[in-house]
Amino acid sequence: MSRKSIFYIFFLLIILVGCKEEENNAKEVANLSGEWTGEIEIPNQPLGIRMTFDEQEDVSGNISIPVQGIQNYPLSSVTMKEDKNIVFILDIQGQYMIFEGHIEEDKVTGTFKQNGQSFPFELKKGESILSTEEEEKFLQVETSAGTLYGELLMPSGEGPFPIAIIIPGSGPTDRNGNSTAGENNSLKMLAEGLAENGVATLRYDKRGAGKNQLAVIPEEEMRFDQFIEDAVDWVELLEENPNFSDVGIIGHSQGSLVGMLTAQKTNVDYFISIAGAGRSIDQVLYQQLQEQLSDKLLAESKEIVQALKQGERVENVSPQLESIFRPSVQPFTASWMKYEPVEEIAKLEIPILIINGENDLQVPIEDAELLKDAKRDAELLLIESMNHVLKDAPTDREGNLETYSNPTLPISERLIDGINQFLVEN
Repeated sequence: MSRKSIFYIFFLLIILVGCKEEENNAKEVANLSGEWTGEIEIPNQPLGIRMTFDEQEDVSGNISIPVQGIQNYPLSSVTMKEDKNIVFILDIQGQYMIFEGHIEEDKVTGTFKQNGQSFPFELKKGESILSTEEEEKFLQVETSAGTLYGELLMPSGEGPFPIAIIIPGSGPTDRNGNSTAGENNSLKMLAEGLAENGVATLRYDKRGAGKNQLAVIPEEEMRFDQFIEDAVDWVELLEENPNFSDVGIIGHSQGSLVGMLTAQKTNVDYFISIAGAGRSIDQVLYQQLQEQLSDKLLAESKEIVQALKQGERVENVSPQLESIFRPSVQPFTASWMKYEPVEEIAKLEIPILIINGENDLQVPIEDAELLKDAKRDAELLLIESMNHVLKDAPTDREGNLETYSNPTLPISERLIDGINQFLVEN
C-alpha cells in the first residue's frame, strides 16, 4: 500500500472519530435540553428554581425563581463538558450567580455560588409546577437596592385586619428568627400566635438570608440605614393595602432600633420592642466582650471602637477580633453606633410596648428599663424565664443556649398574651 493511501485512511479515521465525538457531545447536550426544576438548598429556606435549556448551535437557557420574582431570565452562559460537568452563569445587574454541577441521566447536582457563599443545588428533568401556594403567601417590595420578599400570614375570617411588620435581629437572620446560632422558629411562632388572635403579620428575611438571599449587599457597602429604608418601604406598601387597618411594627433585638427609626419616618399606629437594647451598640459590644476577652484584646477592642466613633478605620485587627471588627464590616458598625436607642424612642408619639425576658443572656432587663425611663408613657412588660429567642429557658448559660436550636419548643405564652392585651387596649 502506498504512503499516500495510508495517509488517506488515517485522515478518514480522524474525521470519523471527530464525527463520533461530536455525535456524543450532541447527545449529551440533547439530554440537557428541556425543563428542569429543583431547589437551591439554602439552610432552612430552600429556594425553588426552574431552568429551561435549548440546544441550537450553542446551548442556551433561562432561569425562573418565582419567589424572587425572576421569570425566564436568560443565563449568561451554559458550558457543557465531556465529563458531564456543567457550568451555567447568571448575571443580574453585575451580580454573578454561578451553578457548577454534574449531570447524570435526568438529574443535575452541584454547587451554587454567589458573593463568596456556596450552597448545594439539585435539578430534576421534567415539567413541574413550582408551588403557587407558596408564592401567594409572599409580598414583594421594590427598594433602592433590589426587590425584597416577605411572608404574609393572615388570620382566618374576613378583614380588614390590623397588621404588624416583624423586623428580625442582627446577623443573617431569616423571617422565622433563625440564624447561624440555630433554628428556633421564634418569629414564626410569634406570627402564628398573633394570627390566632386576629392580627396579620408580615415578616421578612434579612438581606443575604432566606428568600432574600439574592438581595445581599457587599459587606463593605452595607450601612445600618439600609435596614431602615427596607422597613420604611414595607410600611408604605402595607399602608396602601385595603386589606389592612392599623399598621404597626414589632422589632426584635437589633430590629427594635430599626423599628424605632422606621416609626419616625412613617405613620405607623404602634411600636413594640422585644429584647431591644437601651444603649448604643458600642456599649453593648463592650459589655459582651468583657465577659469573653483577655485584657489585651479588650483594650484593643476599646481602641477600635473609639476610632470608629471618630470616623476612622482600623486596618490591622487581631485574628481573634476579625469576626467583629474586620475592616470590611467597620463602616457598617460605625453607622450603627451613631444611634442612641433612648434618644430615638423618646421621639415617638404613638403607643409603645417594651418587652424583655428576665432570662435574656444577650439583652438584660436593664436595657428595657432604660427605654422605659426615656419614654415614660410606654408600657413595660418583663417576662419571667423568657430568653432572647422568646422561649422559657433556665438561667444557666448552657441550658439557655440550647433553646436557640430547638424549633419545637414553643415561645412564651405570656409574650403572646401581653402583645394581644396591648393591641386590644390601643
